[in-house]
Amino acid sequence: MRRWLPAPLTSAALFVTWLLLNQSMAWGQVLPGVALALLVPLLTRKLQPLGDPRPRRLMVLFRLLRMAFVEIVRSAFNVSSIILFRRADKVRSQFIRVPLELRNPYGLALLSMLVNTTPGTVWVELLPGTYDLALHVFDLHDEQWWIDTIKNRYEKPLIEIFDHEAAP
Repeated sequence: MRRWLPAPLTSAALFVTWLLLNQSMAWGQVLPGVALALLVPLLTRKLQPLGDPRPRRLMVLFRLLRMAFVEIVRSAFNVSSIILFRRADKVRSQFIRVPLELRNPYGLALLSMLVNTTPGTVWVELLPGTYDLALHVFDLHDEQWWIDTIKNRYEKPLIEIFDHEAAP
């Protein structure tokens, strides 16, 4: 079964997305949707050399995404108010270093996406030879708060979701 359907959840998501985008359940839309859902995972199988990600604890993932959404909206308002109402010389833009325990590439990729979609922060790089994250913060007031936030709000749930053997 895995040979012809290597990523069943991806296939299902592609099929449903196709139908929603076309707003039709007609055979003229169902058949291309099925073809897309079957062919895309087959053709892109080699792009995932580590195999299909197997996240565990989906409720933790949903809580993480909900919390990240709230943080993104809150940060958007904060950054907007800083840009509109604060003088440029009062903004303290800086780089900080956050030591990470997360090792799973899929978890690191999701952490990168969450950090980069939050206004005011940018994932710069994972420093060579270490698992230290170089993070740029638009207006830094408390470096330790940022380190604790990344480690507790984002990294701990991601370890729980992806690094099964490393989770405490």
